[in-house]
Amino acid sequence: MNKAAGTGEFILQVNNLDKSYFSNQKKTDVLKEVELEVRRGEALAIVGPSGVGKSTLLHILGTIDRPTAGHVYYDGTDIFSLPEETLAGFRNKRLGFIFQFHHLLPEFSALENAAMPALISGLDRKTAENRAREMLSRLGLEERLTHKPGEMSGGEQQRVAVARALIMKPDVVLADEPTGNLDTHTGEEVFNLILELNAELGITFIIVTHNENLSKKMQRCITLLDGQVVEKSPSA
Repeated sequence: MNKAAGTGEFILQVNNLDKSYFSNQKKTDVLKEVELEVRRGEALAIVGPSGVGKSTLLHILGTIDRPTAGHVYYDGTDIFSLPEETLAGFRNKRLGFIFQFHHLLPEFSALENAAMPALISGLDRKTAENRAREMLSRLGLEERLTHKPGEMSGGEQQRVAVARALIMKPDVVLADEPTGNLDTHTGEEVFNLILELNAELGITFIIVTHNENLSKKMQRCITLLDGQVVEKSPSA
Protein backbone atom coordinates (compact mmCIF):
# COMPACT_ATOMS: atom_id res chain seq x y z
CA MET A 1 0.00 0.00 0.00
CA ASN A 2 1.21 3.48 -0.77
CA LYS A 3 1.54 5.73 2.27
CA ALA A 4 1.36 9.50 2.53
CA ALA A 5 4.02 11.19 4.59
CA GLY A 6 3.23 13.15 7.74
CA THR A 7 -0.43 12.18 8.19
CA GLY A 8 -0.56 12.52 12.03
CA GLU A 9 -3.36 15.03 12.63
CA PHE A 10 -5.08 14.44 9.29
CA ILE A 11 -7.55 11.63 8.78
CA LEU A 12 -7.91 12.48 5.08
CA GLN A 13 -5.52 13.91 2.48
CA VAL A 14 -6.20 14.52 -1.19
CA ASN A 15 -3.27 15.11 -3.54
CA ASN A 16 -3.40 16.38 -7.11
CA LEU A 17 -6.81 14.84 -7.76
CA ASP A 18 -8.40 15.06 -11.23
CA LYS A 19 -11.74 13.79 -12.49
CA SER A 20 -12.74 13.87 -16.14
CA TYR A 21 -15.64 12.37 -18.07
CA PHE A 22 -15.63 11.36 -21.71
CA SER A 23 -18.68 11.48 -23.98
CA ASN A 24 -18.75 11.28 -27.76
CA GLN A 25 -14.97 11.64 -27.78
CA LYS A 26 -15.29 14.90 -25.83
CA LYS A 27 -13.46 15.30 -22.53
CA THR A 28 -15.02 17.27 -19.67
CA ASP A 29 -12.77 18.15 -16.73
CA VAL A 30 -14.78 18.33 -13.51
CA LEU A 31 -12.03 18.34 -10.87
CA LYS A 32 -8.53 19.66 -11.51
CA GLU A 33 -5.51 19.21 -9.25
CA VAL A 34 -7.60 19.25 -6.06
CA GLU A 35 -5.58 19.49 -2.84
CA LEU A 36 -7.30 18.99 0.51
CA GLU A 37 -6.45 18.01 4.08
CA VAL A 38 -9.09 17.20 6.71
CA ARG A 39 -8.30 16.92 10.42
CA ARG A 40 -9.66 14.23 12.70
CA GLY A 41 -12.97 15.25 14.22
CA GLU A 42 -13.32 18.27 11.94
CA ALA A 43 -16.67 19.58 10.68
CA LEU A 44 -15.99 20.73 7.12
CA ALA A 45 -18.42 22.34 4.67
CA ILE A 46 -17.93 22.31 0.90
CA VAL A 47 -19.83 25.03 -0.96
CA GLY A 48 -19.89 26.38 -4.49
CA PRO A 49 -22.20 26.97 -7.45
CA SER A 50 -24.22 24.11 -8.96
CA GLY A 51 -22.31 21.95 -11.39
CA VAL A 52 -18.79 22.63 -10.11
CA GLY A 53 -18.19 19.06 -8.94
CA LYS A 54 -19.05 19.13 -5.23
CA SER A 55 -20.99 15.86 -5.34
CA THR A 56 -18.35 14.32 -7.62
CA LEU A 57 -15.66 15.16 -5.06
CA LEU A 58 -17.79 13.74 -2.24
CA HIS A 59 -18.38 10.51 -4.17
CA ILE A 60 -14.62 10.12 -4.70
CA LEU A 61 -13.91 10.79 -1.02
CA GLY A 62 -16.52 8.15 -0.26
CA THR A 63 -14.86 5.69 -2.69
CA ILE A 64 -18.15 5.44 -4.62
CA ASP A 65 -16.34 6.84 -7.68
CA ARG A 66 -12.68 6.77 -8.68
CA PRO A 67 -10.50 9.72 -9.68
CA THR A 68 -9.02 9.99 -13.15
CA ALA A 69 -5.69 10.88 -11.52
CA GLY A 70 -4.30 11.74 -8.10
CA HIS A 71 -4.50 10.15 -4.68
CA VAL A 72 -6.88 9.95 -1.70
CA TYR A 73 -5.27 8.93 1.60
CA TYR A 74 -7.11 7.79 4.72
CA ASP A 75 -4.79 7.54 7.71
CA GLY A 76 -1.91 7.52 5.27
CA THR A 77 -3.20 4.68 3.09
CA ASP A 78 -3.69 5.34 -0.62
CA ILE A 79 -7.25 4.07 -0.56
CA PHE A 80 -7.61 3.39 -4.29
CA SER A 81 -4.56 1.12 -4.19
CA LEU A 82 -6.62 -1.40 -2.21
CA PRO A 83 -8.27 -4.44 -3.85
CA GLU A 84 -11.96 -3.86 -4.58
CA GLU A 85 -13.15 -6.27 -1.88
CA THR A 86 -10.98 -4.57 0.75
CA LEU A 87 -12.17 -1.17 -0.44
CA ALA A 88 -15.81 -2.26 -0.09
CA GLY A 89 -15.14 -3.38 3.50
CA PHE A 90 -13.45 -0.07 4.26
CA ARG A 91 -16.43 1.83 2.85
CA ASN A 92 -18.88 -0.16 4.95
CA LYS A 93 -17.02 -0.02 8.26
CA ARG A 94 -15.21 3.33 8.27
CA LEU A 95 -17.39 5.66 6.19
CA GLY A 96 -20.97 6.82 6.69
CA PHE A 97 -23.20 8.49 4.09
CA ILE A 98 -26.12 10.91 4.35
CA PHE A 99 -27.84 12.12 1.17
CA GLN A 100 -30.40 14.80 0.33
CA PHE A 101 -33.00 12.07 -0.21
CA HIS A 102 -32.90 9.64 2.68
CA HIS A 103 -33.06 6.50 0.48
CA LEU A 104 -34.78 4.49 3.22
CA LEU A 105 -36.30 1.17 2.19
CA PRO A 106 -40.09 1.73 2.39
CA GLU A 107 -40.96 -1.83 3.37
CA PHE A 108 -38.70 -1.82 6.42
CA SER A 109 -39.10 -0.15 9.82
CA ALA A 110 -36.89 2.63 11.17
CA LEU A 111 -35.03 0.04 13.26
CA GLU A 112 -34.47 -2.25 10.27
CA ASN A 113 -33.36 0.61 8.02
CA ALA A 114 -30.87 1.92 10.58
CA ALA A 115 -29.49 -1.58 11.22
CA MET A 116 -28.91 -2.37 7.53
CA PRO A 117 -25.18 -1.45 7.26
CA ALA A 118 -24.42 -3.52 10.37
CA LEU A 119 -26.25 -6.51 8.94
CA ILE A 120 -24.42 -6.12 5.63
CA SER A 121 -21.10 -6.06 7.50
CA GLY A 122 -21.88 -9.47 9.01
CA LEU A 123 -23.04 -8.55 12.52
CA ASP A 124 -25.73 -10.81 13.92
CA ARG A 125 -29.26 -9.40 13.90
CA LYS A 126 -29.50 -8.93 17.67
CA THR A 127 -26.27 -6.92 17.86
CA ALA A 128 -27.18 -4.88 14.77
CA GLU A 129 -30.64 -4.05 16.08
CA ASN A 130 -29.32 -3.17 19.54
CA ARG A 131 -26.89 -0.71 17.93
CA ALA A 132 -29.67 0.73 15.79
CA ARG A 133 -32.03 1.04 18.76
CA GLU A 134 -29.39 2.89 20.78
CA MET A 135 -28.61 5.32 17.95
CA LEU A 136 -32.25 5.98 17.09
CA SER A 137 -33.04 6.63 20.76
CA ARG A 138 -30.13 9.06 20.93
CA LEU A 139 -31.69 10.89 17.98
CA GLY A 140 -35.06 11.13 19.70
CA LEU A 141 -36.80 8.35 17.76
CA GLU A 142 -37.31 5.79 20.53
CA GLU A 143 -41.09 5.95 19.94
CA ARG A 144 -40.74 5.42 16.18
CA LEU A 145 -38.66 2.23 16.00
CA THR A 146 -41.38 0.12 14.38
CA HIS A 147 -42.66 2.84 12.04
CA LYS A 148 -42.00 2.59 8.32
CA PRO A 149 -40.76 5.63 6.35
CA GLY A 150 -44.23 6.44 5.04
CA GLU A 151 -45.44 6.79 8.62
CA MET A 152 -42.78 9.37 9.57
CA SER A 153 -42.21 13.05 8.82
CA GLY A 154 -39.40 14.21 6.53
CA GLY A 155 -37.29 15.24 9.49
CA GLU A 156 -37.81 11.90 11.22
CA GLN A 157 -36.88 10.03 8.05
CA GLN A 158 -33.66 12.03 7.75
CA ARG A 159 -32.86 11.27 11.40
CA VAL A 160 -33.18 7.58 10.57
CA ALA A 161 -30.76 8.17 7.69
CA VAL A 162 -28.34 9.83 10.14
CA ALA A 163 -28.63 6.84 12.49
CA ARG A 164 -27.95 4.50 9.56
CA ALA A 165 -24.82 6.52 8.68
CA LEU A 166 -23.52 6.26 12.26
CA ILE A 167 -24.42 2.64 13.02
CA MET A 168 -20.91 1.33 12.22
CA LYS A 169 -19.26 4.10 14.28
CA PRO A 170 -17.42 5.40 11.20
CA ASP A 171 -14.34 7.61 11.16
CA VAL A 172 -15.84 9.95 8.56
CA VAL A 173 -19.41 10.82 7.58
CA LEU A 174 -19.96 12.31 4.12
CA ALA A 175 -23.19 14.23 3.63
CA ASP A 176 -24.53 15.56 0.31
CA GLU A 177 -27.13 18.31 0.87
CA PRO A 178 -28.49 16.50 3.97
CA THR A 179 -31.06 19.24 4.64
CA GLY A 180 -31.83 20.13 1.01
CA ASN A 181 -35.14 18.25 0.95
CA LEU A 182 -36.41 19.66 4.26
CA ASP A 183 -38.17 22.88 5.23
CA THR A 184 -36.00 25.59 6.80
CA HIS A 185 -36.87 24.83 10.43
CA THR A 186 -36.52 21.05 10.11
CA GLY A 187 -33.34 21.48 8.09
CA GLU A 188 -31.77 23.57 10.84
CA GLU A 189 -32.77 20.98 13.44
CA VAL A 190 -31.11 18.16 11.47
CA PHE A 191 -28.02 20.27 10.78
CA ASN A 192 -27.67 21.21 14.46
CA LEU A 193 -28.07 17.55 15.35
CA ILE A 194 -25.16 16.69 13.02
CA LEU A 195 -22.99 19.33 14.72
CA GLU A 196 -23.91 17.93 18.15
CA LEU A 197 -22.91 14.43 17.04
CA ASN A 198 -19.66 15.78 15.62
CA ALA A 199 -18.79 17.37 18.97
CA GLU A 200 -20.03 14.47 21.09
CA LEU A 201 -18.64 11.53 19.14
CA GLY A 202 -15.59 13.11 17.50
CA ILE A 203 -16.61 11.83 14.08
CA THR A 204 -15.32 13.80 11.10
CA PHE A 205 -18.15 15.30 9.03
CA ILE A 206 -17.71 16.54 5.46
CA ILE A 207 -20.88 18.22 4.20
CA VAL A 208 -21.74 19.54 0.75
CA THR A 209 -24.38 22.27 1.02
CA HIS A 210 -25.79 25.21 -0.90
CA ASN A 211 -26.95 26.78 2.36
CA GLU A 212 -24.44 29.51 3.25
CA ASN A 213 -26.05 30.13 6.65
CA LEU A 214 -25.65 26.50 7.65
CA SER A 215 -22.12 26.28 6.24
CA LYS A 216 -21.07 29.16 8.52
CA LYS A 217 -21.82 26.96 11.53
CA MET A 218 -19.13 24.49 10.49
CA GLN A 219 -15.58 24.65 11.83
CA ARG A 220 -14.21 25.24 8.33
CA CYS A 221 -15.65 25.99 4.92
CA ILE A 222 -14.05 25.54 1.50
CA THR A 223 -15.37 26.61 -1.89
CA LEU A 224 -15.11 24.58 -5.07
CA LEU A 225 -14.65 26.81 -8.12
CA ASP A 226 -13.61 25.81 -11.62
CA GLY A 227 -12.81 22.32 -10.38
CA GLN A 228 -10.41 23.49 -7.67
CA VAL A 229 -10.58 24.07 -3.92
CA VAL A 230 -10.47 27.62 -2.61
CA GLU A 231 -9.99 27.86 1.16
CA LYS A 232 -12.26 30.22 3.08
CA SER A 233 -11.58 31.69 6.50
CA PRO A 234 -12.89 29.67 9.46
CA SER A 235 -16.40 30.57 10.58
CA ALA A 236 -16.70 33.13 13.32
